[in-house]
Parts: sequence; structure tokens; C-alpha cells
Amino acid sequence: MASKKKIMTRYFFVILIMGLVGVAIIVKAAIIMFAERQYWQDVAERFVKENVIVKPNRGNIISSDGSLMASSLPEYRIYMDFKAGGEEKDALLMKHLDEICEGLNKIFPGKSAREFKNHLLTGRKKGSRNYLIYPERISYIQYKEAKNLPVFSMNKYRGGFHEQVYNQRKKPFGSLANRTLGDVYADTAKGARSGIELAFDSILKGKDGITRRQKVKNKWLNIVEIPPTDGYDVVTTIDVGMQDICEKALVDMLREINATEGVVVLMETETGDVKGIVNMTRVGVGQYREIRNGALSNMMEPGSTFKTASMMVALEDGYITTEDGVDTGNGIKMMHNRPMRDHNWRRGGYQYLTVPQILMVSSNIGISTLIEKHYGKDPGKFVEGLYRMSMNVPLELQIPGAGKPNIRHPKDGRWSRTALPWMSIGYETQIPPIYTATFYNAIANNGKMVKPRFVKGISRNGTMVEEYPVEVINPSICSEKTLTTIKEILEKVVSDGLAKPAGSKQFKVAGKTGTAQVSQGAAGYTSGVTNYLVSFCGYFPADKPKYTCLVAIQKAGGLASGGLMAGGVFGKIAERVYAKDLVLNIKNAIDSATVVIPDVKAGEMLAARKVLDGLDVNTDVSFRARGSKQIWGSAEPNEKEVVLNENKTLSEGVVPSVVGMGARDAVYLLESKGMKVHIAGVGKVRRQSIAHGAKIQKGQTITLQLN
Repeated sequence: MASKKKIMTRYFFVILIMGLVGVAIIVKAAIIMFAERQYWQDVAERFVKENVIVKPNRGNIISSDGSLMASSLPEYRIYMDFKAGGEEKDALLMKHLDEICEGLNKIFPGKSAREFKNHLLTGRKKGSRNYLIYPERISYIQYKEAKNLPVFSMNKYRGGFHEQVYNQRKKPFGSLANRTLGDVYADTAKGARSGIELAFDSILKGKDGITRRQKVKNKWLNIVEIPPTDGYDVVTTIDVGMQDICEKALVDMLREINATEGVVVLMETETGDVKGIVNMTRVGVGQYREIRNGALSNMMEPGSTFKTASMMVALEDGYITTEDGVDTGNGIKMMHNRPMRDHNWRRGGYQYLTVPQILMVSSNIGISTLIEKHYGKDPGKFVEGLYRMSMNVPLELQIPGAGKPNIRHPKDGRWSRTALPWMSIGYETQIPPIYTATFYNAIANNGKMVKPRFVKGISRNGTMVEEYPVEVINPSICSEKTLTTIKEILEKVVSDGLAKPAGSKQFKVAGKTGTAQVSQGAAGYTSGVTNYLVSFCGYFPADKPKYTCLVAIQKAGGLASGGLMAGGVFGKIAERVYAKDLVLNIKNAIDSATVVIPDVKAGEMLAARKVLDGLDVNTDVSFRARGSKQIWGSAEPNEKEVVLNENKTLSEGVVPSVVGMGARDAVYLLESKGMKVHIAGVGKVRRQSIAHGAKIQKGQTITLQLN
């Protein structure tokens, strides 16, 4: 009996011990699963990564003049692993903690050294392995400066300082050509959303690489299995200077007339290269932004710019000559029981007009009467004449989002007796602005219609690896006789007609105005305030065309004049682009033996001196180089040399003056001070939104105006 009792006691203790061990295992498993979950995930991330995908650098988008328009720049979040390196690292951290925090305060002035110290001590107390040191993403310059601090400069497995890299897409010229360049997702690994970024995403994004971790001599190494292939660069046709000219001229007019929307397309006549494209929408009083690419997508009735095509069809079919004319009477004519009006009907009309005069004064009655007379019994022939000039052919542009022209044919149905006369003056059709520009460009290009080109080619490391050729849509939209006639008339429209504001005293301009009411959908043209589309499309110099330009503006109510408003914008663009070309020609004509003293921007003087030495330009410096330390200052060119002066007023914690600097130096200097920079315009910095000498505040954004 006693023996049996002893055996039961032993069993009890065995079961108790096994139960306690089981409970301990469950508790330990729970601790690992929940309390230490992050720790073991971090360990797994560091030591058991197999076949880790390495993202490549996204390619750049470059303008035709070599300027960087979109680029991927790294941004960082910085972390601390307080368990890395053991007690030895912890002792070093505490020894240098004050020095580290003072260094962080200099890099990130928005947070004091005491705040950094309390923050790091909190992370140390928690024993965090992935403790965020600074709450915001930082630049590469700031990251490198932080990496040079004590302890942070050690290997991440000994010192614990590590980072997470983000590839952030930046546009050095701000909103310039924003909708055409397009956007990428905040996480660039997801690819592009719109514009050139989307159309050439597969070329820009490159190819992923693969690495794996392998232990060699008790050290874990990243072994590259497949190296990542960086994306190619895309070279656009856009000229930054011309783009800026177009944007400024358009926005000035939009603000003056309080317009709701405006677009500009500037094309090189021979190649169809889009040198400038602007799409502005009103977002506030006097404020305009690029929200969508209306130059490609706006499906609207073109109005009087379409009259040129109507007249060309009748000329080509031999139904009219320049000697013919129309009695437009008092400016009102009934067509199939519907009144057709000229714009001056309240002043008694134009009476008799010849064919050239009809376009010169943009007579609705003149055009519609001619087309109705010769095509009224066979309207399909008129439409086929438009098709013959490829006005209905989809352009299949290099970037997505373009609409397709809607030019109805009688055989398609839904054809009324008034359709033909109203179609002849630019109603009853829908054509995106880029198509109208392409048509007028064909007139300027001796009848050859070329596809608008946005991207010239693909490059890597500055070398073109693929070029996209000029594509011809129609080698001849009409006969030489018709082309000569219409060119002469379009010149007279500007020199003697309604488009005088589009002209220039320096060179000849040809083109056509347009003023159309905008349909309000089911409500038609008479609901509430009348909305107008005013436009002008033409080319310059008219005797030897080099550029074609379309300006289209939408406004609500009030005075509407295609010649005065859209033509005025065209005139400013034409003169400034023409002057820009003249400047280039003068530079090319300089004697190569002549020593030219360049205009040097303010900025980093050691870099400026290096460039000037490479150009064999004499310099006079008022400072001594101090190792690799940067020297900021300004330059004063004279007849024989460039004098480089150091700016000795730069102070820690205050906003420096960047007036006179180029964009690159200004952004570099301000971001090194912990500021965020927004750029508007091109050229030198003329104004900065935060004055020199002001104390730098946390999260400040400074706007730089360049011109």
C-alpha cells in the first residue's frame, strides 16, 4: 500500500513538471509570437532574405535642349537599432549622445538637440530595433551628413544606424509642361499614371535585379544574382525656353480676361516636334494650373479656324476662285429657316465680299453660302473633301489621352438640312486642338502633314540609342495651286483682316481666327451665360515657316474676340520665339578666336572656377580653397576676366540669400539647410518667398521665382 502511494506521488510530480514545462513552452511561444514578434521579423529581414528584388533607378525625361525635366532622386527615412552591437555599441552611443544630438540639430534645425536626445533615449529604453530617428523623409545630402555622425558612421550591424530608401520623382522646372510629362505613383515601383511617364513606362522603369544573403567567414554578405538595369532616358521635343514663353503669354491673357481654360500648342513646322504645350485651367481667382491635357483631349467645335478647311475643299474641287464672291447683305441670312449671322450683323453687315475677304473678316454667311451652293445636293462630297485632307485620321500620338476627330458623314445618319452650312463654319464637328494645329502645320509645311512628335528618342548616358523618325500622315493634303492660294489668303487675314494682333513688324505671319459659342450639352447654346471658345491658329515666318502655333481660350460671357485675345497671345509667343532663335544665330556667328566672357550665376564658386578654367577664361578670386569645403558667393564679369567673390554672410539656422543663383545651386544650398524648395520659372533666381536672414522653421517651404 505504501509502495503504491509512493508511485502515485512520483507520477504526480512527473505530471506536474511536464505540465509546467508545457505551460512554459506555451508562454514562450506567446512571447515570441506577440511581444517579440517585431524583433524576430527584423532578424528574419536581415539574415534570411533569399532572392530579394532590387529596384533599378528610373530613367530621366530630358528636354530637346538638354535640360532635366523629370528625374528620380532618392529620399530616406533613418532608423536606429538599439540592440545592434551589444553593450559595446551602447556605451559608445551614450558617450557620444550629446555630440550626435547637436549634429542632428544642425542637419534638421526644426528640432532641438534636447528633443533629439529625449527621443533617442526613449527608443533606447524600449530597446527598439527599428526606431525612427526623424519623422520626415530627408534628402541624400542630409542622409550623408547624418551618416557621418559618431556611431551612425559604423557598420549598421555594429552601430545600428540604417535607412530606408524611397525613389522620389522630381521635376526641376516645377509645373512646366506638367500634364505632358505626366506623373508616377508615390511608390514609383507601381509605375506611371499619365503622360510621357506612362507612355514610356516600360523604357523608363528599367529591369529589377535579384540579390541573396550568404554567410562568408561569419559575415553576412549581399550576393548579386542578377544586377538591376536602370531605365533609359527619354529625350523629348520640348524646348524649356519656348515652353516657358508659351506658358507666360497664355497665363497673362487668361488672368486679364478671367478665362476658365486655355491651351497652347507650338510645333516645329518641318518635323512636327512639339516645342511647347500648355494646358491651363482656372483653380481660383487669378490662379491657373495644369490639371488635364486639354490640348489633346478637348472635344469641342473648332469654330472659324475650320473655315480654312472648308474653303480649301471648294478651291480644290474647282468650284470657286479668288475672283468669286458672295453678297452677305446686312449680316443675317436665313438658311433652311434658321438665321445665319455674321459677327457685325448689328452694324449692317459686310454686303459683298470676295473669296479672300470672306476669310479675312471671317464671314459665316460667305463660307456657308459657298458650301451650300456647291455641295447642298451632295453634302457627302464636301465631307469626303475634308477626309481627303486627312482631317479625320486618328493621329495615334506617342502619349495617351488624345481624342479623335468627329466629322460626321451623311451616310452615317443623323443628318439635317442645316448640318452642312453650320459644319462649314466650324459647328457640327468636334476636333481636339492638337488636330487643328496639325492641319495648319500641313499648310505651312507645303502640304505635307506630319504627326506631332513629343519624344525624339531614347538615350543612355548621354548617347542616343534609338531615334523616332518623323512620320508623314499625308504627303500632300491638296494641290500646289490650292496651297498657294490659301497661303496668300491666310497672310492677308493677319495683315489686313481680323487677326492683326497676331502679326509682327519683324516678320510675316499667316493664320486664322476663331470665335465660337460653346454648346452646353442638351441645353444648346442659349442656356444662361454664353460661353465662348476664342482661338487663333497660324504659322511664322509666313514666307519661310518654321513654327506653327495654336492658341485656344474658353471664357464665359462678355466680349469674345479670337483675333484680340487668342491672336494677341500668338503674337507675343511668335515674337519671343523668333527673338530666341535670333539670339542663337548670333551666338553661332561669333568668331571662334574671340574670347567671350560669360555671364556667371551666383552659387558654388569652386565649381564655377573649375568650369571657367576649362573654358580658358581668366578668373580673379578673393578667397582660398579650404579642402573640400564648399564656398558660396557671386561672380562679376568684366571685359577681361570673371571676379569670384565669397559670400561671408551665410549663417547657421538662418535662410541664406539665393538670388542670382541657378536652380541647382539654390536647391542644393537650401535643402542642405533643411528646407523644402518649390521652383517656378527658368533662369536665375529673382525672388525668394522667405527673406534672407529669417530664422529657419520646421517644415518650411520656400518658393523661388526664376526668370
